[in-house]
Amino acid sequence: MTFSITAHDPLSKARTGTLTTDHGLIQTPIFMPVGTAGTVKAVHQRELETDINAEIILGNTYHLYLRPGLDVLQQAGGLHGFNGWQRPILTDSGGYQVYSLSNTRKIKEEGVTFKSHIDGSNHRFTPEGVMDIQRIIGADIIMAFDECTPYPCEYEYARKSMEMTHRWLDRCITRFDETEGQYGYRQTLFPIVQGSTYPDLRRQSAEVIASKEREGNAIGGLAVGEPAEEMYAMIELVNGILPADKPRYLMGVGTPANILEAIALGVDMFDCVMPTRNARHGLLFTTQGIMNMKNEKWSRDFNPIDPELGGYASTFYSKAYLRHLFKSEELLGGQIASLHNLTFYLWLVRQARAHISAGDFVAWKNEMVVRLMQRL
Repeated sequence: MTFSITAHDPLSKARTGTLTTDHGLIQTPIFMPVGTAGTVKAVHQRELETDINAEIILGNTYHLYLRPGLDVLQQAGGLHGFNGWQRPILTDSGGYQVYSLSNTRKIKEEGVTFKSHIDGSNHRFTPEGVMDIQRIIGADIIMAFDECTPYPCEYEYARKSMEMTHRWLDRCITRFDETEGQYGYRQTLFPIVQGSTYPDLRRQSAEVIASKEREGNAIGGLAVGEPAEEMYAMIELVNGILPADKPRYLMGVGTPANILEAIALGVDMFDCVMPTRNARHGLLFTTQGIMNMKNEKWSRDFNPIDPELGGYASTFYSKAYLRHLFKSEELLGGQIASLHNLTFYLWLVRQARAHISAGDFVAWKNEMVVRLMQRL
């Protein structure tokens, strides 16, 4: 994987760039739709490619390991062969799922034992094993195995967890570097900065991660309940240490406002379940603000969902029709809303790229943060 920066914003740390992988180019800043179990929920691959124009999507090691399982994925030729997506894929190592399974897992130096959420069976993830699993899944970008600490978190726990994450990273790097991809294309490994919301720990972690000199780096352990101001402070601190010539991936973030503010702080890559999860509950992000499609006010609004956004779902269907689908509990409602929200998120980062290149990103960002987060 290679990364080249193509433009800098003069008034912030925002930049545009190009990531080159064996499955294609990725223009940054980029939002990556989340396809946890091998599918972006309620969205066809054709729609991801032609309507949304997603340049990269995510899979999740924990979920894919449990179902469909490694034998199926290997026989299919990896996740690309299994789900038919031929553009780049990134896989989360499962560290966040370990965090979310706090009642059914045990963390030790060797690794993590946990119970499957599907059938209660016992499993173990080690740094080496997670590298092997992600080799079989075959994503272009894979993540180091880490522990995501909760918020709030005691300082001493955060410190010990961070130090273990660093030791796990060394084991991940050793295993990754001594193995090869299985399907004839190259993979790359991103380490993850941890340290909760403690500046000294974040600084230490960023310095350790930067010293590993991998092709890209991730920032984890944020957007887990801390105030937005603390998240932004940690991003700014970490991005001042991580190498500027490599992509920076902020994991699991976030709202449109979060994304724009993080771009201004120098983040290049984002993912979040928010567009599809909110869509299934009738909450739409639009170019004018946020709409709850279950509200009565849309029942006789026969205008397109968001004509300024463009795209099939947003311009073909009316607000009144979409509200009817949600009130009737028709599956199509969630599909249309998911397609719309993902189209919006990809539109947002493309607009950001255009304004960074034009040199007026900060003024545009400040206006859009207010507009996009208002309730309509």
